[in-house]
Amino acid sequence: MARPREPIDLIVAKGRKHLTNGEYEERRQSEVTAPSDNIKPPLFLSKKEREKFMELAEQLIELKIMSNLDCDILARYIKAETEYVKVTKQLQKIKFAPDKKSMVTEEAQLAEQYAQYNYLSKIQNRFMKACNENARELGLTISSRCRLVIPKVKEEKPENKFMKHSKHA
Repeated sequence: MARPREPIDLIVAKGRKHLTNGEYEERRQSEVTAPSDNIKPPLFLSKKEREKFMELAEQLIELKIMSNLDCDILARYIKAETEYVKVTKQLQKIKFAPDKKSMVTEEAQLAEQYAQYNYLSKIQNRFMKACNENARELGLTISSRCRLVIPKVKEEKPENKFMKHSKHA
């Protein structure tokens, strides 16, 4: 199976020299790069979620891995994370203890509490999966950041005028 195509700047940064200058320029012009000049949080996010959006977006822009096209997936990540936290708080409120004042039997009360806990656990798991998928896509997890390769520009060393007389030149 073939490896995914890498951007030409990454190939240059890695030091691969098998392409001519003309081929480099041709590849550079044919690559599609999305601008990152209009990154705004979607309107369906709450005020607190928008603040989180802008905080994460700034960090991703600084790494040069976010563009205008990534706003939707970042918003979905934040929304899934918010819902995950809400469901987790609901799960923490469930006490597996029967109410003595209730007319319902203890077994029925416990069965209801376990059913509610099971239902909320499934929802929590769905939000956690959505969060993890979106985080991987955005490079927010440790393993996904390890796979990201951010090109670094090599500094050109000044040419040594004595190297042309050397035997290795």
